[in-house]
Amino acid sequence: MAEARSIHHWLAAGLGSGWLPKAPGTWGSLASLLPAWLIIEQFGVLTLLTGSLLLLLIGCWNCYVVLPTLKDKDPGWIVIDEWAGQWLALALILLLLNISLLSAICLAFIAFRGFDILKPWPISRIETMGPPWWSIMADDIAAGLIGAAVVIAGCLMLGLL
Repeated sequence: MAEARSIHHWLAAGLGSGWLPKAPGTWGSLASLLPAWLIIEQFGVLTLLTGSLLLLLIGCWNCYVVLPTLKDKDPGWIVIDEWAGQWLALALILLLLNISLLSAICLAFIAFRGFDILKPWPISRIETMGPPWWSIMADDIAAGLIGAAVVIAGCLMLGLL
């Protein structure tokens, strides 16, 4: 990245996790899990859910500020969207399933990353809707919602509740 880095760049990069080499979205999702765990342990799952929505707002603002300074309108190093979607998936799974935190983290990570990478409909449609500062964030929120829904439905169908 040749552009000057500001606090907005740092936040958009998921506190720098998006600047790790290769697969920045996966690094961003992984990096989001330690703070998620700390939030859950200290303040509870509802705080993580609130945090995911706060990250959505912060992410939209940061993308709105950062994108005009860039040539690429969806650079891979912007991973605040992965943080928001990952936290959303984890919070919903923990709220609706009676499973261990470690199990929820693993399931949420696999489900979120799968939907974020594959981008099936409607996620693929959502990532093209609206201005880039919105679509960057919205498709990961959708991936978090759908990933959590699939995990929860799968557990219900398998009788694992």
